[in-house]
Amino acid sequence: MDNSEHTPPVIGASAAAVGGAERVEVPVRYDAILLAGFGGPEGQDDVIPFLRNVTRGRGIPEERLEEVATHYRHFGGVSPINDHNRQLKAALEEELDRRGIDLPVLWGNRNWTPYLGEALDEAKERGFTSLIAIATSAYSSYSSCRQYREDLWGALDASGTHGEITIDKVRQFFDHPGFVTPFIEGVDEAVAALEDELGTSDIGERVEVLFTTHSIPTADAERSGPRDRDYGHGGAYAAQHNAVAEVVMLAVEQRRAGRSAERPAGAPSTPIPWQLVYQSRSGAPSTPWLEPDINDAIAALPAAGRNGVIVVPLGFVSDHMEVMWDLDNEARETAADNGLRMIRVATPGTHRAYVSGLVDLVLERRDGVPAAERPAMTALGPWSDVCRPACCENARLGFRPALAGVAP
Repeated sequence: MDNSEHTPPVIGASAAAVGGAERVEVPVRYDAILLAGFGGPEGQDDVIPFLRNVTRGRGIPEERLEEVATHYRHFGGVSPINDHNRQLKAALEEELDRRGIDLPVLWGNRNWTPYLGEALDEAKERGFTSLIAIATSAYSSYSSCRQYREDLWGALDASGTHGEITIDKVRQFFDHPGFVTPFIEGVDEAVAALEDELGTSDIGERVEVLFTTHSIPTADAERSGPRDRDYGHGGAYAAQHNAVAEVVMLAVEQRRAGRSAERPAGAPSTPIPWQLVYQSRSGAPSTPWLEPDINDAIAALPAAGRNGVIVVPLGFVSDHMEVMWDLDNEARETAADNGLRMIRVATPGTHRAYVSGLVDLVLERRDGVPAAERPAMTALGPWSDVCRPACCENARLGFRPALAGVAP
């Protein structure tokens, strides 16, 4: 039974989505795509103001900001994330042009220039009234979904364009083939490299795969995803990551078996073990966050007989600061200290499958593709077009106005 007519309206949404249907299966005319990024500093003078933007309202002391600032200053005060989004914007435009799709791409950030409000100013100047947003985050949680939706509402409110511009958002794409395929390829390449280095196709007892994502407060994790389903410890956030990791490892083991079948030794006997780990926690020590920390997990590997580790930044769409510093610096140092050969898999970035997949997600909404025809590589998907009531609450702040979801 369709209860969408009884659902509270979705603020700032297109006519097709305003009623709150979980999946919008009717066509929608969009004028442009809004690429919604996190943002990052582009010079030494930007670092502290940027970090203040990111942590506003959280009571983070200045000395902690200065500590984090050293990571950015190590790279000249420049985060790579804005350049990554410029590259992604260009790649999206190229893919749209290749397919003959006339949809301009606007770009705005939550925490640094160009801000989301600037993108909406551009939309207003160009006469665009119906936007479809792509957030550069694949999973469900407050920081990776709802906060984007809140900031989109804030930008719409601040620009005075409520009632003039509508903004829908593509579904969370954690299990879309376009996002998952680059990780399958990357892990498979790393496994093949270690097989060659270690001289064996059966490395299951010697190598472990660590899928890593940003840690978040446990209370927020438990509130991630819709409230009508129990996702277990870590909520939908952890469940989504675990589900994708399982899909990646299944595909890798199949490829590994195919390679081994061509060798005299035959197929490998031991599957490669893996686990989901977390990184980049920034909260007070007294506040529980998702664990284990990646460095603790790496340090424990030698005792399990491992001499190699494959690190997979499964929670990230590009090689930004928390990949470059926390993985390529700190995690790599931990691996070296423990005598481990470490290979870090690339993020999707502008991988052809990822870019094509993002365009496919836009076309799902534009064309009203039925849910049964939407690709998803885990049993959790395809995810909702319109976030469900009480989805991804911030345990400390509660519910604030947000686009692309049913209130609260």
